[in-house]
Amino acid sequence: MYFGIDTSNYTTSLALFDGERVIQKKKLLCVKQGERGLRQSEAVFQHTVNLPKLLGELELSGIDAVGVSVTPRNAEGSYMPCFLVGENAAEFLSKGCGARLYKTSHQTGHILAALYSANRLDLVNKKHIAFHLSGGTTEALLVTPDKENIINIELIAQSSDLKAGQLIDRTGVMLGMNFPCGKELDLLSQKSDKDFKIKPSMKGENCSLSGVENKVKAMIENGDADEDIARFVITYICKTVSSMLNALRGKYGGLPVIFSGGVSSNSLLKKTFENDKSVYFAKPEFSLDNAAGTAIYAYLKDK
Repeated sequence: MYFGIDTSNYTTSLALFDGERVIQKKKLLCVKQGERGLRQSEAVFQHTVNLPKLLGELELSGIDAVGVSVTPRNAEGSYMPCFLVGENAAEFLSKGCGARLYKTSHQTGHILAALYSANRLDLVNKKHIAFHLSGGTTEALLVTPDKENIINIELIAQSSDLKAGQLIDRTGVMLGMNFPCGKELDLLSQKSDKDFKIKPSMKGENCSLSGVENKVKAMIENGDADEDIARFVITYICKTVSSMLNALRGKYGGLPVIFSGGVSSNSLLKKTFENDKSVYFAKPEFSLDNAAGTAIYAYLKDK
């Protein structure tokens, strides 16, 4: 049995993986009404409170190995204090159970969880493109097999400013929603049938989203319907991601593409690529922050 831990900026996550089936336990961190995020000190405190409660909901006997995310990305200087909570818990758990310990990044966990959910774990042995779309990341990544780290991740395109998840959350908060706003904004956007003609702001494969926030403020001041504002923001993100992928295919050809990160659970984004047979999406519970990927990482390292 393989145990996974992930303490991201907004979710405390634990998972068990037996080589076939994943069992997950999660708890969203609390963000006060009207606020757009958490200080790291507050995230660390909430993870410290949440972890023992979630551990009590899982069977911890027979643990062969523990996987944990200790950095946001596999990159020099990538660091967030909230991941220390999970790392410390993993150290204690592995020593207490006599289990092997494997450390990885939050981003690696996202990709592995998405591949598992899409039934394409075989892609860890093949070159492919992964989109990681979340509150802190709007990136396209070239993923290749790696003996030491299971997968090697190379950044090949990104947003130069605002991230897709940030745009969604800021829009949602301006519309009076509770943070994080992805699910609520998605549902609201489905009530609009307005068609927006959008030309994404692109520079090569990279995009810019900062101008969209100003447009949202103008739409609110103009009295546009909330559902139309939501539709505009989601449509803009979908058009932007589509433009990024088209540009990347000009460079890398028709590689398989996997989408991960909370924004990837958006219904309109999935519909955008529904006819593209080389594009795969994780189920929502494996798109959002989760520990499934770190448990799978421990399994793959052990094997």
